[in-house]
Amino acid sequence: MDIHVGEIYGKQNTGKFVMYNVLKVSKSAITLQNIDNPLSLFETTSEKLNASGYIRISQTPYIDLDASTSKRRKAAKKPTRCPLTFDFLEERADSERPSPIMPDLFTAHS
Repeated sequence: MDIHVGEIYGKQNTGKFVMYNVLKVSKSAITLQNIDNPLSLFETTSEKLNASGYIRISQTPYIDLDASTSKRRKAAKKPTRCPLTFDFLEERADSERPSPIMPDLFTAHS
């Protein structure tokens, strides 16, 4: 499984779909950040990520324009392109939260 910084992965947790932004990828670990709670970070491996049921939602990074962080942290983490850029393949701007992709279990059995 090829995982890159800026991709968004999601998982269904207790009736709620939670999305995570890939912050860092190294040979031994992947650092994920909860999109709804930026203070929630965890490390895992690509094998564990796949085995735990995470699915890739988007390859376009999600940039929260309303987030308030310190100037020092903002300077260290600048986006590589304008957050208002509309990506026609993703059908959303970088500043728009991606819509979760949920498999339709009911039509698969028809």
